Amino acid sequence: MAVPKRKTSKARKAKRRTHFKLEVPGLNACPNCGSLRKSHHVCPSCGQYDGKEVVSQEA
Repeated sequence: MAVPKRKTSKARKAKRRTHFKLEVPGLNACPNCGSLRKSHHVCPSCGQYDGKEVVSQEA
């Protein structure tokens, strides 16, 4: 059975986990209203996608 010969130090453990982090989703400005929205998703503010109204927004 494989058993470590030495204890893994905190620094070595932290170096291994440098890429284990949260990422901010890519946000773009909506061409219709200018608010931030996810790429290839319906705008939550105005309800438009690809220049067409997909979800009707109540006033």
